[in-house]
Amino acid sequence: MESLVRGAGRIEARVLAGVVVVALVVTGLQTRSLGTWTLEVVWVVIGLPLVLALRERFPLTRLLCWLLVLHALVLCYGGQYTYAETPLGEWVQGWLGTQRNNYDRFAHVVQGFVPAVAVREVLLRRTPLRPGGWTFFLTVSVCLAIGASFELIEWFSALVLGSGADDFLATQGDPWDTQWDMFLCLCGAVVSLLVWRRIHDRQLGRAVDGP
Repeated sequence: MESLVRGAGRIEARVLAGVVVVALVVTGLQTRSLGTWTLEVVWVVIGLPLVLALRERFPLTRLLCWLLVLHALVLCYGGQYTYAETPLGEWVQGWLGTQRNNYDRFAHVVQGFVPAVAVREVLLRRTPLRPGGWTFFLTVSVCLAIGASFELIEWFSALVLGSGADDFLATQGDPWDTQWDMFLCLCGAVVSLLVWRRIHDRQLGRAVDGP
């Protein structure tokens, strides 16, 4: 069944992995705060070797591979500058005339947008679930749980590091930052499922259709 999943080819997979490695090296060398950068990209450092190690046993769809690279780049870029000071966010801030750098808002949308495909892929390939309402509901629920877990990690970091965690938290004085983060993660997950469902099903092939 797994061999019928349409994943990235070997050359494409190596290129994608190379892009992530280069992003880690470049942003790590140019980061303004090595501690903040480490906290932001630790998931990339853990995830890339894991994906490569499981490539033969659980090859990911091409769609998921590209989305994971997108997520890695978002994390690396945010870690390099800290989310509250990214040049891209400042450019959008000046363009829209907003009061804050909203790059962290974008990152939390991505936090739901990418994991939604990953969670859906695992559910459809490793459980009896088929595409439909329950898969949609459980995928969104897991993504929301992931978003809430990150907020708990930020809360714990604030307790341990105090003001030293400000760059990592990137609240920018917003008392509702935690609620916004979870809401945007939820929105990202829902939009992702609506946008990618048919393409994802085609790439999953028999893993979705069954024997």
